[in-house]
Amino acid sequence: MNTFLKEAAAVKPSERQLAWYDIEFYAFIHFGPNTFTDREWGQGNEPEEIFNPEKLDCDQWVEAIKAAGMKGMVLTAKHHDGFCLWPSAYTEHSVKNSPIKRDVVREAADACRRGGIKFGFYLSPWDRNNELYGTPAYNDYFCNQLTELLTQYGDIFYVWFDNACGEGPNGKKQEYDFPRYIELIRKYQPQAVIFNDFGPDIRWCGNEAGIARHAEWAVIPGELCKYSEVQTGEGPMAEEGDLSFLYNTSQSLGGLDNIIYSKGLTFTPAEINMSIRPGWFWHQEEEPHSLERLFRTYVTSVGANCCFHLNLPPTKDGLIDERDVKRLKELRALLDKEFGNKIPVAVTKKEGGFPTQPRYEITFDKPRNDFKYVILREDISKGQRVESFQIIVETRDGMNYPFYQGTTIGNRKICQLQDPFAGQNPLTKTIEYGASRLIVQVTSARDEVFMKSIEVC
Repeated sequence: MNTFLKEAAAVKPSERQLAWYDIEFYAFIHFGPNTFTDREWGQGNEPEEIFNPEKLDCDQWVEAIKAAGMKGMVLTAKHHDGFCLWPSAYTEHSVKNSPIKRDVVREAADACRRGGIKFGFYLSPWDRNNELYGTPAYNDYFCNQLTELLTQYGDIFYVWFDNACGEGPNGKKQEYDFPRYIELIRKYQPQAVIFNDFGPDIRWCGNEAGIARHAEWAVIPGELCKYSEVQTGEGPMAEEGDLSFLYNTSQSLGGLDNIIYSKGLTFTPAEINMSIRPGWFWHQEEEPHSLERLFRTYVTSVGANCCFHLNLPPTKDGLIDERDVKRLKELRALLDKEFGNKIPVAVTKKEGGFPTQPRYEITFDKPRNDFKYVILREDISKGQRVESFQIIVETRDGMNYPFYQGTTIGNRKICQLQDPFAGQNPLTKTIEYGASRLIVQVTSARDEVFMKSIEVC
């Protein structure tokens, strides 16, 4: 078991995964015929003439995205209805036959570059318009379109796939050739990360509501992420069970209770994705989610070893709704208020302890009780290792109070000690005369812990 735990601790991210973690927060843009039909999933038979965003302004999109502090955009180049937001040479069902006759993908990519943010795209494997769907020839069609997007629009930071699959005209569902798709992306855009339910780089969190797991591991069984690189040998009980039941909706993906049965582990972190509104496409009657919900999702995504992918659907005019823009600015203001002012601290690692149970002492410049968050980061370039930890407050009268108990840390763990929407933590009253220091005690880890940083806000 000890050998396997050390192997698990040494499973490392790729350079492209580390770059993805640094982006942290980025936008999804769902836009197409559904915007004009008031649907979420199109039928594939919508006339091209329906797509007519007369005030289309991708620079306005980028301005809204940056107002929230997001660093990238992923555009739905094609959704399930098969309508292409670029003039693809392989179908007539595209913007080239719409009233505006504008290459939306190019305009979005150029706007991102002007605005200094990253650009990526979503290309739906499911196509309800193309007659080849449900046959082997469809994979050729899909790869042709994928190649257009990979080679004609500059650097791509993200290619986003889902696994939606329906029946084609022949009554058969399409067998997607994801290994072939992945090979194309690696050939033309080797720096791009790829999202899919099953890897290779980023996986789905299991819901579209922005809800995170209690403990989020990036190191998970290869049985789930079959397109990801396996970096370890078998778990100690691999021959005594199987993990065929695992899916992204499982609440324990990287815990010891399942990795010991694995044939090998991968580094495949999760993305938390949700829309700013109830729907993914714009609907006039919908309002943006509350500031509280968006803030909490940020804390439990960016602050829980994931990244946050927030959808912003343009209106029929081709603009981000002003109601959504207002909410994005409110979110940025709150994030700046809560995390923008770091409290001066001195962090020392207590020597002489066990490598898997290090103790970090955080000393303030003066006794204080105005801190709300402790932000922990492992050096995940060496692997994700911490399984559990606790934070202890030591008051100036020498009393110690366990203040927070957590599970995984990973790239970033925001430990929320006070809630801006719920008021002070009742425990704060116990330190009303001031805390002299905080103690972060790792209580369990798979191997020696490498902490990258500890911050207090």
